[in-house]
Amino acid sequence: MVGMGALWSQVGSTLASFMFIYAIVKEYFPYQFRGYLEIYSNKLVGYVYPYIQITFHEHTGERFKRSEVYANIRTYLSASPSSSRAKRLKAHDIKDNKSLVLSMDDNEAITEEFHGVKLWWTSCKYVSKAASFSFYPASDERRYYTLTFHKRHRDLITSSYLNHVIKEGKAISIRNRQVKLYTNNSSDNWYGYKRTKWSHIVFEHPASFNTIAMDPKKKEEIINDLDMFKQGKNYYAKIGKAWKRGYLLYGPPGTGKSSMIAAMANYLEYDIYDLELTSVKNNTDLRKLLIDTPNKSIIVIEDIDCSLDLTGQRKKKKKEKDEEDEEKDPIRKKAEEEEATKSKVTLSGLLNVIDGIWSACGGERVFVFTTNYVEKLDPALIRRGRMDKHIVLSYCRFEAFKVLAGNYLDIESHHLFSKIKCLLEETDMTPADVAENLMPKSLNEDAEICLKKLIEALEVAKEEARKKAEEDARLKAEEEEAKLKENMKEEKEEKDVKCNGTLAEDVKQN
Repeated sequence: MVGMGALWSQVGSTLASFMFIYAIVKEYFPYQFRGYLEIYSNKLVGYVYPYIQITFHEHTGERFKRSEVYANIRTYLSASPSSSRAKRLKAHDIKDNKSLVLSMDDNEAITEEFHGVKLWWTSCKYVSKAASFSFYPASDERRYYTLTFHKRHRDLITSSYLNHVIKEGKAISIRNRQVKLYTNNSSDNWYGYKRTKWSHIVFEHPASFNTIAMDPKKKEEIINDLDMFKQGKNYYAKIGKAWKRGYLLYGPPGTGKSSMIAAMANYLEYDIYDLELTSVKNNTDLRKLLIDTPNKSIIVIEDIDCSLDLTGQRKKKKKEKDEEDEEKDPIRKKAEEEEATKSKVTLSGLLNVIDGIWSACGGERVFVFTTNYVEKLDPALIRRGRMDKHIVLSYCRFEAFKVLAGNYLDIESHHLFSKIKCLLEETDMTPADVAENLMPKSLNEDAEICLKKLIEALEVAKEEARKKAEEDARLKAEEEEAKLKENMKEEKEEKDVKCNGTLAEDVKQN
């Protein structure tokens, strides 16, 4: 016992001496030489330490882009039986929330075996805190996995095992894939404890091309276009274009633009990135957002005609007011400060993201713009090559109505269909309004009652449209009559001036 105590005392003394020397070196040794010291010390340790470590970071390229290798490793380890033996676990739900997947938590390690070779995975998180007086000090979290194995198995691990891990991780991701809906966080919150650029929820919108109310031929055309794009990786590479496609959805409000986006996402099984331009500070941040979107993404800008003034930021004219009044109005001062710091994204920056050099950073991306007023958009923004396919979503016609009748009432034919067909050809009503009339409002309403409600609504809309057309015609006639009277008055005045001028000239000559 005395010998053991002396041994521990010696070990403690040695460790204390080592820590003291390390503190002295860190404090007084020049920074330029510390790197060399670390390199040579690692070499020295390598002679006696028989293990190799490989690190896989969450982000690559100065944190511009998420690493797909890291994501595949995380998925593989989550499904690995070895993860169940970890002491600290994280729980994730999988497709349709039917069960949970357990994975190892940060700073946890597991042991795995591959072809009789033992290796160790460690989930690490490094947090570098910056000096701050805030309740939420800024931090830079860096997550990574470390794989440790004996150096004599290097060829097996690097050539076979890692390929196996990545391949299995991809396959598991496809099986458990859930479509997600992302929204971008404000550029001011990308650093510190709110460092993420995108936040997401599981996308559970049930829309599909089977439920979309539109002409079947047009629907089939869109589906074929999406299929060609999804399977066109080699074709896009052959013609020298980035693997992306742009869709412009336009039409009156209530014609199903958002439902079309949901149907596209569910059909392709792509995540939706709903880009809010007013939350993006400038063009540089817009590029960072694009880079942070992975493959198989639909990047959406809804109502792009009113998202930003994309023709350039113009300072609004200020009302004239005394300086004394401005000092007494803190609300106005705050509003002016917010105006000065609002988004400076320009049309040029957006075009570069969609169709410029930065658009090639990644592949298999779909860009979708929606608008109610296509004539307001800059022609450069919606030209072919940027918005490759223009899809008009217009008023409900009979073919679209039959889809809605099947969705809402479970009927394919009815004796009232012929009357509804005639009314739909004469009346403009959006699919949203048709659907609202077809939806039963009580348990006592059957298909016939709902169809009669729709007929009544169509007749009312038809009468309102007739009255509006008559009123417009009357106003136009009055405007033309007033214009004609104004022209006659101007001609009469001009004639009088000429007559008076001639009379004055005759008097002068006499």
